[in-house]
Amino acid sequence: MIQVVEAQAKAKNIVISSGNTTDNGGVNCCAKAYEVVKSGGDTLDAVIAGVNIVELDPNDTSVGYGGLPNEDGVVELDASCIHGPTRRGGAVGAIRGCKTPSKIAKLVLTETDHMMLVGEGASRFARMWGYPEEDLLTERSRLAWRMWKREMRDPNGHTNWESQTDAPPASRKIGSLKKEYPEYEEGLLAWAYEVAIHPPHGTINCIALNEKGEMSAVTTTSGMAWKIAGRLGDSPILGGGLFLDQDVGGAGSTGRGEENIRVCGAHTIVENMRHGMSPKESVLDCLTRVARNFDNDQKRLAAVDLQFYALRKDGEYAGGSLWGPPPNGRGGSRMAVCSDGQPSRLVDTVFLLERKA
Repeated sequence: MIQVVEAQAKAKNIVISSGNTTDNGGVNCCAKAYEVVKSGGDTLDAVIAGVNIVELDPNDTSVGYGGLPNEDGVVELDASCIHGPTRRGGAVGAIRGCKTPSKIAKLVLTETDHMMLVGEGASRFARMWGYPEEDLLTERSRLAWRMWKREMRDPNGHTNWESQTDAPPASRKIGSLKKEYPEYEEGLLAWAYEVAIHPPHGTINCIALNEKGEMSAVTTTSGMAWKIAGRLGDSPILGGGLFLDQDVGGAGSTGRGEENIRVCGAHTIVENMRHGMSPKESVLDCLTRVARNFDNDQKRLAAVDLQFYALRKDGEYAGGSLWGPPPNGRGGSRMAVCSDGQPSRLVDTVFLLERKA
């Protein structure tokens, strides 16, 4: 009882999110959400206002507008949210034509007695609430998809998307790409080729706590690039890519959703905190479970990109990734934080495994 009272007494205004460094997305998200919380706004309204910044940014190709599409060239978005004070949640999956799926997930929470809507049903629900159907592809994301189509080769190195039967070398040169796409600059072609060959994983998760001890959380994503139409990752799954218990805290994830679902990551982290682990310990324990599913074989784990974020009700937080940077290297996972007395900023997270140089 004393521990619970002390934790509640330490409650303060704080917002955390994934880093999302494109256009300072994570930092801006936390700053906006904190502004809403500080002014007395509801914590769910706060986190959704925060992630809307990233959802509407065409330069972030892992979330919302401009997200990389499925294999058919169609952008499908997923989102989920939980409102701590009412203990209610809502989610949408594989929704098309709506730039801000987080807002539709909130409508599922507030305007229905369901927890999740998916596919065409979710899209029709958004239209019913006045959200117009829009083309979510940008010129950048469309170029990346076209290039990915060209790089889908059979065992003989051939692809039907090329204008010749003799396949070019597996390692493409920017010069040859420039001939095929003369209207694009080399920097953009290099980027599109990279994401075509090595599809990125990305999402944004945001969790808020106010001085009353009220909490809410949201996760939103465009999912895995080039996925099979209809694929859902962990982001719209309550207990997978997002979970929050008003009495304990919240957790969310970015990265390879399939591996997170296998350990019910967000729920596992919250339950760890319920049983006395710190946010840092909870995150690392969950990452350990992911590694165990691969028999701790680092060669097999090398292709897995996964991060967790946790905020406890007393304001303590942590982020953690499966992999850290190589020795003396850069590129380790970071998260954004904004709290009373400190501006929104990026901070380092912990990690379970270290890549070799």
